[in-house]
Amino acid sequence: MGSRSSFSMKPIENGEIDLEGGKSGKDTDKSVRSNRVKIHNQALLSGLAYCISSCSMILVNKFVLSSYDFNAGISLMLYQNFISVIIVSILSTTGIISTEPLTWRLIKVWFPVNMIFVGMLVTSMFSLRYINVAMVTVLKNVTNVITAVGEMYLFNKHHDSRVWAALFLMIISAISGGITDLSFHAVGYAWQIINCFLTASYSLTLRRVMDTAKQVTKSGNLNEFSMVLLNNTLSIPLGILLVFIFNEVDYLSRTPLLKLPMFWLVMTLSGFLGLAISFTSMWFLHQTGATTYSLVGSLNKIPLSVAGIVLFHVPTSLENSASIFFGLLAGVFFARAKIREKSQS
Repeated sequence: MGSRSSFSMKPIENGEIDLEGGKSGKDTDKSVRSNRVKIHNQALLSGLAYCISSCSMILVNKFVLSSYDFNAGISLMLYQNFISVIIVSILSTTGIISTEPLTWRLIKVWFPVNMIFVGMLVTSMFSLRYINVAMVTVLKNVTNVITAVGEMYLFNKHHDSRVWAALFLMIISAISGGITDLSFHAVGYAWQIINCFLTASYSLTLRRVMDTAKQVTKSGNLNEFSMVLLNNTLSIPLGILLVFIFNEVDYLSRTPLLKLPMFWLVMTLSGFLGLAISFTSMWFLHQTGATTYSLVGSLNKIPLSVAGIVLFHVPTSLENSASIFFGLLAGVFFARAKIREKSQS
């Protein structure tokens, strides 16, 4: 295939016959245009799938935790991860995807970062129960600030002035948003701040752990499907332990929600959406690139915030709405600044 590609790069004049492909120059032009359209459509489709799944996941979680008043966020996370393990295992067994076998050496290397991963998911559930979706998206910007500072001190990575300006705007928007939040809840904000630190820690340690983990795998590689299976499988025993620590067993034995078929349907849907985010993000990243992925992820927060305010009838004011919009724009500016910084370096 490589030699065929190198030969096909030779320009073909109109009317000249491509002896290798058996096509005329006009047919080749049509084929190139057709391939470009297919690639463009794949990028749009994957980007749309990623945006829908990521927005839906947060909204469904908010619906389960707030509208149903389900006070067992760890159990919800545990159920979602259990569904992911089952689906990925089935796909791997049938040969649709390939995953690395979970050896003890791999588990020992990955377990520390998995503890951060579980903490990140649990604190996200706790904060989402008390804070509206729009403010959660704005407060998540604090993660970028912590990550940037961590990169500077841990990896001696320096950012340009545009990046720091965007980070400063994020801090201002988070503070002003919290002050003007009509549904402010101190417990929810505390959980979200912890979530920001855990999320930043996860992103800072993941790359180093991935490099170490690759050395103990049989193939010498660790694809995204293997990481999804590894993270979700190891999260199950940790999740069960946390369910007992936070005494969710007593709540689950008393709540009438577990007797409602519709509630189980919504819970299962959230599990499928959680896995869909993993697959669609990998698909979108493969079709486009890291820069487009990060920019779309920032833009995706805008419709998510609007949907969260409208669907859950969140009381808001002009000042709070301005702070939220300001924070979302700061996220977009940050993504663009990171893209420029990467291109210059």
